[in-house]
Amino acid sequence: MEAKTFLFSNVDELITQQKTLVGFKPSFVIAFASPEFFTEPQFLNTLNGLCINTIGCSTAGEVAGKQVYEHSIALVLVRFESSAYVRLYEETLPNMQSSFSAGQTLSKQIEVDKLRGIYVLAPGIDINGSALISGLLENLPKDVGISGGLAGDNGAFEQTHVLSPTGVSSQKVVAIGFYGDKLHFGYGAHGGWRSFGPSRSVTKATENQLFELDDMPALDIYKRYLGEYAKDLPSSGLLFPFEVLDDDGEPTGLIRTILGVDEQTNSLILAGEIKETHYLRLMHASTDDLIDGAAKAIGLANSKPPTSSTCLAIITSCVGRKLVMGDRVEEEIEEVSRQLQANTTISGFYSYGEISPFHDTTHCKLHNQTLTMMLLRELI
Repeated sequence: MEAKTFLFSNVDELITQQKTLVGFKPSFVIAFASPEFFTEPQFLNTLNGLCINTIGCSTAGEVAGKQVYEHSIALVLVRFESSAYVRLYEETLPNMQSSFSAGQTLSKQIEVDKLRGIYVLAPGIDINGSALISGLLENLPKDVGISGGLAGDNGAFEQTHVLSPTGVSSQKVVAIGFYGDKLHFGYGAHGGWRSFGPSRSVTKATENQLFELDDMPALDIYKRYLGEYAKDLPSSGLLFPFEVLDDDGEPTGLIRTILGVDEQTNSLILAGEIKETHYLRLMHASTDDLIDGAAKAIGLANSKPPTSSTCLAIITSCVGRKLVMGDRVEEEIEEVSRQLQANTTISGFYSYGEISPFHDTTHCKLHNQTLTMMLLRELI
């Protein structure tokens, strides 16, 4: 397997290198780019000319090599050397209420013979990410790993974009299926956030809308905890996510981000579903905590590294982590790079939701405020 990452600051640079990119003869291409590029026809035309198997999404930051960029185009090109191949699948997601059915319909399309892994990109707005994943899992083998993320728009939370075989849309989910017995995957996910304050019972919730905690309006409680940060909601909610506890008050490992607020119902819109039997607890983090979380994620993904000439690492990290770390955000990518073999190609993006198993032997989950990792190797 050969894998390369290319970075461009504008479409003209991309067009200039088109011949080089086509000459690589990629088996598939993934484009992570700032949202403004997805409205440029030349950008889309150039991508479509690179490879028939091209997908992508808008981001809240692009990862290429050991660095994090903004307002750029990051392309990862991969060429298989064995009989391994990919297939692309897509499904419309018209609104949040359709998230489960969109995932279910998409999973029915996916050919499962020789399927080794799936990478999914979905809208970052007007979506119930955990419902989408539940739908995806309905018809897929349990031993097939699913990873990916929800698109971003540089923290504006206005409109995200997904690139699929039929073009660019804010209402499409796209999946790339990996096929062939020579392909090997590794997965890891970890946050690094610390919980604080009391755990509170979810006493009223519908899917991903939280109405009451301990029989009190959820938004009122949340604003009280945030203090001066409350005036900047919903964006400031990225700094104070919820830890999800199970029916017995034990940590589940899941974190939920606040995506929006509903002043009329005094409720919070979360990035994924919650249950009325669960408990929630507020979280915060320092940069060092988050870098330590990144190290643990790569440790999980790389726990059984096979011998291979090349490794592709696709990172999906939450925009909330980027906000906390500020100018030190590259340190989590550097930590990942430090623990991987020297000939690893690193790419990825900062997202509005991360899709991954916790590690190789667990089912796929929707994560928030987490760094997730997919490692791909072709064993020849």
